[in-house]
Amino acid sequence: MTVKRRAHGRNKKGRGHVKRVRCVSTGKAIPKDKAIKRFVVRNIVDASSLRDIREASAYENYALPKLYIKMFYCVEAAVHQRIVRGRSREGRKVREPPQRFQKKSD
Repeated sequence: MTVKRRAHGRNKKGRGHVKRVRCVSTGKAIPKDKAIKRFVVRNIVDASSLRDIREASAYENYALPKLYIKMFYCVEAAVHQRIVRGRSREGRKVREPPQRFQKKSD
């Protein structure tokens, strides 16, 4: 029978069973190796509030802590929210990660 993906959409490799995690979007329980994983690092407060806090702060150059979240998505939610996209038959064979965008330095 023909196979669409080399690893059947998983990253299990010899493990018989993998624990499940919850999708942050739909709440669906999916195997951890099949989930689409994204690590989000962002400020606890938005930019406008950050400016107000800096102005009212008694400390100079106080760095507000960041929010670190590892998000797991099921395949359907990740495709729907365009976190990942469907690729062509040749594109599915490409295993290197896509180019990361560079921050502009002035």
